[in-house]
Amino acid sequence: MHEGATTGKCVDSANSLEFLRFLKRFYRQYPSRQLHVIVDNLSTHKQEDVRKWVAKRRRLTLHFTPTYAFWLNQIEIWFNIFTRDVLRGGVWPGKRALVEQIMCYIKNYNQLRARPFQWTYTGKPLAA
Repeated sequence: MHEGATTGKCVDSANSLEFLRFLKRFYRQYPSRQLHVIVDNLSTHKQEDVRKWVAKRRRLTLHFTPTYAFWLNQIEIWFNIFTRDVLRGGVWPGKRALVEQIMCYIKNYNQLRARPFQWTYTGKPLAA
């Protein structure tokens, strides 16, 4: 979040095992940093195996966004950009081509465009 960079990996299933693999890889990638991971309330993020592993890691904290507050999760903003830039209207000859394009996009995004998102919401109610 501080650099605006995105970490990604394409997997066949979004289950707790894959999420735990992601957390372990992320944890190893930053061995001396305090890590805060913002997640939604998907049951995958709350499975017992995930909770037990996270509980044993002093450098890692999961923060759950309130239900129906996806806009608080900055990756949702990034997904909107990604959808506009890559997915909308796209056609791929197979899964491999799609995965290659996704990973290429993430690499290029991190090198050329990544920067922290600037919050503009002031906390005042929005006008109807």
